[in-house]
Amino acid sequence: MIKFLQHRPYLFWTLVGALVYIPFLGASHLFDWDEINFAESAREMIVSGDYVSVQINFLPFWEKPPMFIWLQALSFLLFSTFTDQAWVSMEFAARFPNAVIGIATLCTVYTIGKKHFSETFGHLWAFAYLAAITPHVYASSGIIDPLFNLFIFLGIYFFAEYVADSNRLKHAIFAGLMIGLGMLTKGPVALLLWGLSLLVFALLQFKNLKPQLGRLIFGACLAGLLACLIFVSWYGMIVMKFGFGIIEDFFAYQIRLLTTGDAGHGQPFYYHALVLLFGCFPISILALGRLGIGARSKHPFSIWMRVLFWVVLILFSLVKTKIVHYSSMCWLPLSFFAAHVLTDWKSGNWTWSRPYTIGMSVVGILFGLILAAVPYLGEHAFEFSPMIQDVFVQGNLQAPVEWSGWEKGIGLVWIAVIAYFLFRKGAVKPMQMFYLMASGVLMIMVYMAIVVPKIEGYTQATPIDFYVSKVGQNVYIETVGFKSFAHLLYFQKPSGSPSGETLLEAKQVDRPAFFVMKVDAEEKFKYHPNLIFIKEENGFLFYKHR
Repeated sequence: MIKFLQHRPYLFWTLVGALVYIPFLGASHLFDWDEINFAESAREMIVSGDYVSVQINFLPFWEKPPMFIWLQALSFLLFSTFTDQAWVSMEFAARFPNAVIGIATLCTVYTIGKKHFSETFGHLWAFAYLAAITPHVYASSGIIDPLFNLFIFLGIYFFAEYVADSNRLKHAIFAGLMIGLGMLTKGPVALLLWGLSLLVFALLQFKNLKPQLGRLIFGACLAGLLACLIFVSWYGMIVMKFGFGIIEDFFAYQIRLLTTGDAGHGQPFYYHALVLLFGCFPISILALGRLGIGARSKHPFSIWMRVLFWVVLILFSLVKTKIVHYSSMCWLPLSFFAAHVLTDWKSGNWTWSRPYTIGMSVVGILFGLILAAVPYLGEHAFEFSPMIQDVFVQGNLQAPVEWSGWEKGIGLVWIAVIAYFLFRKGAVKPMQMFYLMASGVLMIMVYMAIVVPKIEGYTQATPIDFYVSKVGQNVYIETVGFKSFAHLLYFQKPSGSPSGETLLEAKQVDRPAFFVMKVDAEEKFKYHPNLIFIKEENGFLFYKHR
């Protein structure tokens, strides 16, 4: 195995990444909103033949640029997803790009770690990233952020290389290219994170950088200009097609995310710190001691990673809208510092101490209890539902999800593994931590394959099954009173269909029209004169036009 690692490291991490990220991509339906939103935009690209603009419900969609959606459309075409010759499920195809991006990230951090530190460090950095919970989950999802993070990280890396050798202008050009692609993935926040990181790094290292300050400013301006040109070139085509209104809507949306708790995602200031602590377990505990500005590692790239971590964490702790993946750019710095600790520990330059045992056991056991509690609540859903005030959630819990009873054992076994490796006689050794991290990878895979589909059975399987049952039929399907993209994708809604509002108010329709609501829908919808009630099922109401 050691020789295999030495001679074929990229093949090794490609195979490991494929074995971890790919097997259960199709285990559950895509989740509303984001996963389904992006996949539907990719489907509409294929249906319309318009690969330049992003659409949702065959109308201009100005919230996200097209880069990740292009990759999903390519994946759908590769797997013939919406044809009779489909190789894999739609869910697998929609999530496949992120599995590839996850594998690329493992190979990237190995390469950079090996170049700047050692081959051992490169391997441990890739392993730390693989073992963290949320990076693993997102690499098996259909969410934009893993690609976005990789582009920003590479933008930081290439500019760090330019700072180290400002005579090599190509690194500044590569940095601009990466940030430009990042902007094409999720918008100008890529430039904001990159620019803030450069500014903070320059302030911290001003004395060292002063002799070459002019060259560095030139390189930063060149990279920023190139990034903006890439971004503007696509938006220029969009403006020519739809007018300047779409640009105004896009920037208004970005500002709203920064200044308001959009879509009910207003969380407390410390939200992202907790998300990273629990979501990146166990590497979050390992990395804690290396995150401070005064930490002992003075390697320039360590400073860049520390700056990137704090810029992202502070910025997204300040903005009003807080969602788990907003702080996901912190995953790479966290895994970097965890790899530092593991490398020093393995070489005898770092010693495990009691605070790490306490932190690792408290966070790990709490997380294991949460993993065990979810199946337990599912098994006893009928008993718990009367205690819940929300009638929609009460209805969700009536879904006939089958639990075998042993699913809660996944979390309990995880607690036992943590206790075994942390509380054995003698000091904790590096190999014990490696085994704990590897067992965590296996635990996440099992949980995503077995428990997550059951959770999805409560939240959205009922309407999705209804939409799928109508695929290919000459009917209309719309949701009323709540935002959803599921009916667009899972019914495979054709272009040119009337809007839900138009259908709802029409006295007559040219084909059967179905409407889906939540049980807590307003009475003006539930008792609309043009609707006939069909059924209530698991928190959802189904109607048909008269």
